[in-house]
Amino acid sequence: MFGKVLIANRGEIALRILRACRELGVRTVAVHSEADTEAKYVKLADESVCIGPASSSLSYLNVPAIISAAEVTDAEAIHPGYGFLSENADFAERVERSGFAFIGPRPETIRLMGDKVSAKQTMKEADVPCVPGSDGALPEDPKEITKIARAVGYPVIIKAAGGGGGRGMRVVHTEAALLNAVTMTRSEAGAAFNNSTVYMEKFLENPRHIEIQVLADAFDNAIYLGERDCSMQRRHQKVIEEAPAPGISRKLIATLGERCAQACRLIHYRGAGTFEFLYENGKFFFIEMNTRVQVEHPVTEQVTGIDIVQAQLRIAAGEKLGLEQKDIEIRGHAIECRINAEDPFKFTPSPGKIETWHAPGGPGIRVDSHAYSGYTVPPHYDSMIGKVISCGHTREQAIARMSIALSEMMVNGIKTNIPLHQELMLDERFRQGGTSIHYLEEKLAKKNAALKSQ
Repeated sequence: MFGKVLIANRGEIALRILRACRELGVRTVAVHSEADTEAKYVKLADESVCIGPASSSLSYLNVPAIISAAEVTDAEAIHPGYGFLSENADFAERVERSGFAFIGPRPETIRLMGDKVSAKQTMKEADVPCVPGSDGALPEDPKEITKIARAVGYPVIIKAAGGGGGRGMRVVHTEAALLNAVTMTRSEAGAAFNNSTVYMEKFLENPRHIEIQVLADAFDNAIYLGERDCSMQRRHQKVIEEAPAPGISRKLIATLGERCAQACRLIHYRGAGTFEFLYENGKFFFIEMNTRVQVEHPVTEQVTGIDIVQAQLRIAAGEKLGLEQKDIEIRGHAIECRINAEDPFKFTPSPGKIETWHAPGGPGIRVDSHAYSGYTVPPHYDSMIGKVISCGHTREQAIARMSIALSEMMVNGIKTNIPLHQELMLDERFRQGGTSIHYLEEKLAKKNAALKSQ
């Protein structure tokens, strides 16, 4: 095991990694921007290094500064968390060339799965079900593009090969709008991702978002840790996640999970990863793979009893998994609510000083957060300030415990989206389970329309 790990991230995931390291007896280095000097994880780390001003581009995305911090503190490995540089193959390569271990997949694997076209082709080779669409990148010939769209069938969605996080995609319902949509998506993709390659998929009208968590070591041992349902979304951003997915047979999940594990062996995957799927009419369709730890990893931890972040550390240190698929058992149900510093219904950010912070507790409640009373939420980064996770023997118990936890949680001084989560825990469709990825936006649109008509 490493003697010292540098955490190249901020917020709740920095604290989560720090805790995993401390449990393993690993010393930690927290890098931080000037805006995060007073953060909890900075104070708790064994060492800390300021790597730049508040702007992410000058601090958390500043590769030379991060490498220098690792050098001056004699760190042995770098954990990128999620977001920022976590899926940047050039960063992973730079880390390894500089003599440090990158706690994540190999650079070439990140590149392979980061390009949506090559990722989809690889999944087809591994017999992982994919959304019908173009066979690779779209050609330049307008006639060929039109021909492909007709074969796939409208509506279609044009996606950037280097896109992600809901960016770089455009839905097309008619042939008249097709070529303009392709041109615009190519232009946006080139500007945003420095890669203008686009591809086409069938647009599924009312799918759910289901993902499979995997762990794989450097010896081609791979397992899956069940699934998560992340369908409660707004603008492609997840709001609530749960495990297991309600209403989907374990047999179907087992078949899909084994294919994902086999895909890991095929590409010699190393570390924690997530295969994301759309699920509609009893069928799964691969959309992308996240080559990092996910925000929603706690719900899988709660139902499997496996510490995913510690597994990342052990794998990166060269250890074998130590687990086989038969050892994985899903017990109970877990739900995660992302707590954001924002207006609960207008979604405008609400940075500022937290006057009072009271986290809930009780049976089956876990809170992952770097916030505290007196902490100032900076305006420079993502608005998420924590996650509340509930678990119970049944989904109904997990929902009941989450409702109680949200009613106990107190955050004064800024606005949060806690009222939205409280409303969703009482929502009849959510309580039934199995809502589509469009449900929350449709619900909010109806709510806004009703308010305007009053």
